[in-house]
Amino acid sequence: MRFLTAGESHGKSLVGIVDDFPSGVTIDQNFINQQLKRRQSGYGRGQRMDIEEDTVEFLSGLNKGVSTGNPISFLIANLDWKNWKNNKEKPIYNPRPGHADLNGVIKYHLKGIRDVIERSSARETAARVCAGALAREFLSGLGINIYSYVDNIGGITVKQPVSMNVELWAQIENSELRVPDKDMESKIKLKIKSAGQQGDTLGGSFKVLATNVPPGLGTYSQWDKRLDGMLAQHVMSIPAIKAVEVGDGFDARNISGTEFHDEIFYSKTKQFYRKTNHCGGIEGGISNGQDIILGAVMKPIPTTTRGLKSVNIKTKQPEISLKERSDVCAVPSASIVAEAMMAIVLAGAVQDKFGRDSMEEILKSYNHWKKYYRSI
Repeated sequence: MRFLTAGESHGKSLVGIVDDFPSGVTIDQNFINQQLKRRQSGYGRGQRMDIEEDTVEFLSGLNKGVSTGNPISFLIANLDWKNWKNNKEKPIYNPRPGHADLNGVIKYHLKGIRDVIERSSARETAARVCAGALAREFLSGLGINIYSYVDNIGGITVKQPVSMNVELWAQIENSELRVPDKDMESKIKLKIKSAGQQGDTLGGSFKVLATNVPPGLGTYSQWDKRLDGMLAQHVMSIPAIKAVEVGDGFDARNISGTEFHDEIFYSKTKQFYRKTNHCGGIEGGISNGQDIILGAVMKPIPTTTRGLKSVNIKTKQPEISLKERSDVCAVPSASIVAEAMMAIVLAGAVQDKFGRDSMEEILKSYNHWKKYYRSI
């Protein structure tokens, strides 16, 4: 599957098109809307989240809630559009360091930065979450599930590795910061509150993992078909993400090969298996049957109420960067967007491996493959 999005932060709506999506997938619109709600939640989000209540309207590609194989098109209304109709006409000349403002003006020969802000805004990720939710509905039919949690905000870090289970997942979902540690959550809230009072913002990091992923997705045959490469690019494309790791990638620089690599074992019940997962479920660009684990680092949001030193692009005089309504911290939200991007990549990889056109065809191929794998 592939997808395109259009729309602007304060335009009438966001729209999306999902192409090459298999037929026969039951789509629960309430599930899609719940994913959109998850993206909007989180301690440290800005005032806009009090205005918007994202819901999806499907325009094509579904018949009585089941995908038809036709392109799926959808719309997510921007409720804040009415409040910003006049503001969008006002020229803005003071670009924000760390944002696309100045680069966009130069690239597209624009007079001011408003048109750059409108499209480069992370508001666009609502459409990605919708596309990703469609992919998740497809993947769930194969038993593949995707989770995320926050492991650092503002330097406050989860101290112990997290092993996902039902109880922990419920705790993370009920946390305003999507953290697996209540003590950590309290400390982070105080830090976010302090940053907001000082007109500043905070970044952090999160983990995204997919469970029950079959071995054999992706390939080493061409550089652009490697599963880890595709996942890294999709997650890296999320606004403000500055680093991505697969498994314990950042730690690999500190330890030896005999410590890092996941040794291989075999039993009749488990087939081939490993006791560790430092590689994050991908070796040689191909899934190996373990959980796929990605880590990502999000920088502090460039829009601060304190402002940063900048230059007016019209007068060329020193100026303070644009001060506009914004989040203090959006790391929990970014983790939800990353779930969506992982789902989109895995859905495409499943289609590459097991078939493209219909859920019935894909399930037959998948079940045949499972018999083959058990026979090895």
